[in-house]
Amino acid sequence: MMNNFYNDNILKNINNPDDLQSLNLAELQRLAFELREYIIDTVSKTGGHLAPSLGAVDLTLALYSVFSLPRDKVIWDVGHQAYAHKILTGRREGFLRLRQKNGITGFPSRAESPYDAFGVGHASTSISAALGMAIARDLKGTGEHIIAVIGDGAMTGGEAFEALNHAGDLAKNLIVVLNDNGRSIDYNVGAMSEYLSRLRVRPEYSKTKKDIKEILSGIPHIGDKVFKTAEFIKEGVKSVLVPGIIFEEMGFKYVGPIDGHNIGLMREVFEEVRLMDSPVLVHVRTKKGCGYIPAENAPDKFHGVGKFDISTGNIIKDKAAPPSYTSVFSKALVELGNKNKKIVAVTAAMPEGTGLKQFAEHYPDRFFDVGIAEEHAVTLAAGMAANGMRPVVAIYSTFAQRAYDQLLHDVCLQNLPVVMCLDRAGLVGADGSTHHGAFDLSYLRSMPNMTIMAPKDENELRHMLYTALEFDGPTAIRYPRGSGTGAECDEPMHLLQKGKGEVICEGDSGVALIAAGNMVNNAVKAAKILANDDINVTVVNARFIKPLDNDLICQIAGTHKILVTIEENVLMGGFGAAVLEFISDEGIDIKVKRLGIPDRFIGQGTQAELREECGLMPEQIASTVNEMRAR
Repeated sequence: MMNNFYNDNILKNINNPDDLQSLNLAELQRLAFELREYIIDTVSKTGGHLAPSLGAVDLTLALYSVFSLPRDKVIWDVGHQAYAHKILTGRREGFLRLRQKNGITGFPSRAESPYDAFGVGHASTSISAALGMAIARDLKGTGEHIIAVIGDGAMTGGEAFEALNHAGDLAKNLIVVLNDNGRSIDYNVGAMSEYLSRLRVRPEYSKTKKDIKEILSGIPHIGDKVFKTAEFIKEGVKSVLVPGIIFEEMGFKYVGPIDGHNIGLMREVFEEVRLMDSPVLVHVRTKKGCGYIPAENAPDKFHGVGKFDISTGNIIKDKAAPPSYTSVFSKALVELGNKNKKIVAVTAAMPEGTGLKQFAEHYPDRFFDVGIAEEHAVTLAAGMAANGMRPVVAIYSTFAQRAYDQLLHDVCLQNLPVVMCLDRAGLVGADGSTHHGAFDLSYLRSMPNMTIMAPKDENELRHMLYTALEFDGPTAIRYPRGSGTGAECDEPMHLLQKGKGEVICEGDSGVALIAAGNMVNNAVKAAKILANDDINVTVVNARFIKPLDNDLICQIAGTHKILVTIEENVLMGGFGAAVLEFISDEGIDIKVKRLGIPDRFIGQGTQAELREECGLMPEQIASTVNEMRAR
């Protein structure tokens, strides 16, 4: 798509934001078109966060043609909107290897570029980080501008409001750009989303048009123009500019809402805002997926997308792939919800991604989307459990880290029957280090009263969900991203005996492999490789990470000389560490080798590439066994 077009365009001459300074408005508008073409073409091959980045192209150009990067610092919240930023800051050619192993990351990263002022990946952090930078600037006496760009979805997170409150109190020179596209990953929920919606369509909600004009007249040079322009923002529908009372009450000057696709207007606004010596919030309205009709029509589908056909917008999928763990979980929960009216489901702004959308459609009164607020999600579930319900909280493993204190204090301390379903556990692939669910076993198993399970396949996930809902205490089930193993899922769900593992096969070589979760499949494959050399090993499916099957470990230790633990979690404090602790405490004499994720952050790549990097592929497991036997 870009091969011919790219030879005769403006983009090929843009190597850093300074190159934007000499462009006129028409050239910037042309560049916006080229950026969108380049992003669409690349993401169709690599996958990535397409719709939010397309929506932020014009905003990025307006900002970067006014401010002086990298001296001035722009902090992008989450980073879903930052593809144009990456392309314009010296990574135009590198963008072709977006999210690939050894390529550029999908999120801003301080290790990647001096233009990436702050590393991000989880929502609602930008204002806190920007305020910290502003404080450091003032203590050093430098003078650069600090700009936080935050989406309306991320604004539902509590950390964003904590930061706004503090920033307004300190009255630091800080610019917050609220990119309001009316959506996050799924539809925004909560009071803030409703407030922004009313702000857009109900001018009488706060002040009259006369009041607004008087307030804006106090902003030099731009007040009248912003007021007049913003009356006709979207599809010719009149939308009178309404001051953001909530932001002004928190100590911010408020400007907007303005058209986030009008580069000329935004440049004028930013030119004046940069002269203000107080906190200011600029509210821009954008369209997610702008410039690509399929993404405009289905922004949730194209929020984070795999490879797709540009001409049709159809996602390119492996038709032969088994159902995903997420879809199997979804179907099982709907089935269980029909039988048990006490089951309620909670998610943090991701009903589609976590598989709860179907539960919400079947049982809307028992489904709760709290927005980007994992801490609240967990304590909300604790409250429901304390009053007789059986809550299932479905969150990606990486985001559950935000609710550590709530899990420990509000759930485990009170021994409440909350079921944590941790999707995307282990190595997630192209989203990289910010999104790997590599730490859940380590922090969860240190919590008293917590039971932790990991299924070897998608069918066992069903039984674990059934089992967790029968336990009278906190439970976590962690399962990986992507397709299952193809296991049959037609048998009725049944109870698993707590703390008991499963012997998959028994060998006579004196070697036992005990694996957790999706690593059981790799252990079985490793055993087949070894069997080709007449090395028959025992393979055990741990099933429970806590409590361990201590009796089975003792039995293995009595009949084997070598034990290899395998997990897709960090080795520090993980499943293998739990096995070692038990063996040490019991004084058991057996050689143990732990395989898992090393003590460093793992980057991006396919899941297979990253497992190979960590020594978790079947051939590598077999090689480890041979090394242990040779010692």
